[in-house]
Amino acid sequence: MSVESPQSDADLLEAVRGGNAAAYGVLYERHVVAARALARQLVRGETDVEDVVAESFTKILDLVGRGGGPDAGFRPYLLTVVRRTVYDRGRVESRQVTTGEIELFDPGVPFVDPALTGLEKSLISRAFLSLPDRWRTVLWHTEVEDSKAAEVGPLLGLSANGVAALAYRAREGLRQAYLQMHLAASPQQACRPVLGKMGAYVRGGLARRDSKSVDDHVSDCAECNSVLLELTDVNRGLRVIVGPLFVGPVFAGYLTALAKASAAAGGAGAGVIHALGWIRRAPKSQQAAVAGTVAAGVAVAAFLLVSGEEPIKKPPVAAAPSPTRQEPPAVEPPSEKPARKPEPKPTPTPTPTTSKPGKARLSATIGALGSLVRAQPGIIGIRLRNAGRGPSDELAATVALPEGVTLITGGSKGSSVAAVKPVGTVDGWSCKVAQRGAQCVRRPLKGGSATAVFLRVRVAASAPEGAGPAVRIKAGGVQVKAVSPIGVREDGAPARFATDGKVVVRAVGNSLLTCPPTRQGCPEALRRQGQRRDNDLWTMQPLDRDRVASTKASSAARLDLPAGGQIVWAGLYWSASTQTAGPIKFRPAGRDGYVKIRPNQVMARELPVGPAYQAFADVTGLVSSSKKRGMWWAADAPMKPGISQHAGWSLVVIATDPAQPYSQAVVLDTATQIGGEENAAGRLDVPLGGLIPAAAPARLELVTWEGDADLSGDKVSLGGAAMRPEAGGRDSGNTFDGSSNGASGLTFGVDVDTFSAELGERPRLSIVSRRDAVLFGVAAVSVRARS
Repeated sequence: MSVESPQSDADLLEAVRGGNAAAYGVLYERHVVAARALARQLVRGETDVEDVVAESFTKILDLVGRGGGPDAGFRPYLLTVVRRTVYDRGRVESRQVTTGEIELFDPGVPFVDPALTGLEKSLISRAFLSLPDRWRTVLWHTEVEDSKAAEVGPLLGLSANGVAALAYRAREGLRQAYLQMHLAASPQQACRPVLGKMGAYVRGGLARRDSKSVDDHVSDCAECNSVLLELTDVNRGLRVIVGPLFVGPVFAGYLTALAKASAAAGGAGAGVIHALGWIRRAPKSQQAAVAGTVAAGVAVAAFLLVSGEEPIKKPPVAAAPSPTRQEPPAVEPPSEKPARKPEPKPTPTPTPTTSKPGKARLSATIGALGSLVRAQPGIIGIRLRNAGRGPSDELAATVALPEGVTLITGGSKGSSVAAVKPVGTVDGWSCKVAQRGAQCVRRPLKGGSATAVFLRVRVAASAPEGAGPAVRIKAGGVQVKAVSPIGVREDGAPARFATDGKVVVRAVGNSLLTCPPTRQGCPEALRRQGQRRDNDLWTMQPLDRDRVASTKASSAARLDLPAGGQIVWAGLYWSASTQTAGPIKFRPAGRDGYVKIRPNQVMARELPVGPAYQAFADVTGLVSSSKKRGMWWAADAPMKPGISQHAGWSLVVIATDPAQPYSQAVVLDTATQIGGEENAAGRLDVPLGGLIPAAAPARLELVTWEGDADLSGDKVSLGGAAMRPEAGGRDSGNTFDGSSNGASGLTFGVDVDTFSAELGERPRLSIVSRRDAVLFGVAAVSVRARS
């Protein structure tokens, strides 16, 4: 590991444990100013200050070298060691103890100064100490020391946006832990339901009626009112209680010294100076209210330590454009279709025209599959049904596209007669470019039969919102028209592939990063147990399961297709939290070696924890020529190990299933962040346009990245109640829990889930992430068509 590159404190500690002494030098440079600032409050004379600092760093180096010491929170740990070192030096000088007790030295918990006894028993302290190390670290730097997110970023290996997002999650975790402490203390029965709602109340997530019930209760209950004040400003409790818990009664002096020393060094500290301005101006009545339940010694510290929090500004989320590098070829499924009975008007509304009795009776629909999204490709679907007893004449369809939407052709650019190869279900259709869209023809349609044709289009970045595509179909003397009421949208998920027939969707996947297997808690996490099932809490490292010397990271997932089924379409997706995408190695079931797969499309995004990408490649030919059952392997996608990192892959397929009724299938993909500091109650609504579902459950395969099993609040619905995933924890309130179809155990940062629910008349996929921040990637849907 090179210490020249910007690495987090946790990465550097891991390097020190591996014998890299230079990494400890970087830690020393980062934190020696803070150590000196505290030592100067505790001892006199610059020589004594340097002795204390040197001895403290030496103790920690010894502990880390023997496998102990901090995992991520170096600064609070160092400050505890500095205080303990000064205390122990005083005891040695007064001959109360002997030297050479390093084996007994374990500053893993705060050293409580006798003058502040009682701090460690306060609820806010206990809640803080119950948090994961990484959350405690970000709260210490951003809230206790009031450093700016950009200054804290290098210590955590995150961007400024990533620090802000992590701090938000840590504050929410602190609030929840604080509430749990209160509930565990057996409050009055009337208070319990109110306490259970307070977390959502503070976030503004309660309905008006529930908010009023909380307001009414706390106005008459002094204890719950105190809890509400604590939750509303947890940062005040951090500075009043947690700061002195680690630093002692000299906390205010430490902040002043740190600010001056940092400013003199040209580094961090302006935030601390700003904090001290209002610390000293705080009214004594506020100080007393906050410290009311703490020992008398705390009141002295509280005089200087109460704050009026300035919240971190919400970081912008920049979405990079998604260039399409190559469009994959379509694969035609079987075109046999059973007869379908008459139906009510579908959406979009068709315009039926009835011919003479015993003749053809046609109805048509047209619409975008998923959405037509600016600056992205998409698919227009046209469906035609003959509900009459006799066959139609030859079909001629004229398709009119909205402004800014053009066909993707296989001919020369700009040619007015370029051929258009339909996507998926070709079923005898032949299309070419026309002035405003396309002209398509097909042989006559038998009575009681249906047909569909899907056209790939490109949406300009400047395409206006407005009316959708339209189609006019003539068959001899019979004519029908259909218009989609929905046109171009700013957001949503465009279709990657669509088809009709006896088809189903399937998706499997796995992670390419894991926690260190030898570290305490990792084996439990991989079994989906314990409290560290979050890649924010581990220094993630490559997962390599294939026993192939040429690969550095590899994992497998099992895919079983329906009996007698054949692959219609297959797409390989992979994602990682790094800026640069590239090829991935892929090994189909039954094959001996890997094939290098280059992406057809890459979508780059900036997540709260830093840059990430999602790559796509069409692998239909490779998958269709392989075994239909077995283990599929992926390896060596571009990735970056470390804390808060994710990397993984998913194989999404549409396959025929002879046992299925006539159905529709579509694959939508995008790369959209849901949740995080930008939108605490994040929500994404994805229209599932172009589907005409029957009153039967649809199958939904969903691929998302960067979900955490320890953060609840993730929900997925199709217009109704939240759906329960078919694998993982099967919790409808914690959908993105690191579970993937085809893989066993926890798949850090990767979710490939299956759901089942009815779509309704206007199908819409809704994804909510209230505490987590996830990257939505793929939705594959198959549903029985109306009959």
